Amino acid sequence: MARVVMTLRVMPDDVEVDLDDLLEKIKNVIPEGTDLGATETQPVAFGLKAIRMNLSRDESMGGTDDIEDAISAVAGVSQVEVERVSRM
Repeated sequence: MARVVMTLRVMPDDVEVDLDDLLEKIKNVIPEGTDLGATETQPVAFGLKAIRMNLSRDESMGGTDDIEDAISAVAGVSQVEVERVSRM
């Protein structure tokens, strides 16, 4: 079975949100069976930064909807955007 690799961009709801703290909260809600890879902060505009993260999971687990829903429910998250999805 193949693995699905995805890149997500998580936007905080304010420039004052501590991105390190937000990332730790996100790590705690990622569905079981989904592996978190590299993460980075990315400047957006006017001091706002986004968290960009790579995740992977077994293809049989489905798409990204459950991941997006879990991350969107975290306090301090404004938006979750899927940038890329591919099979490996």
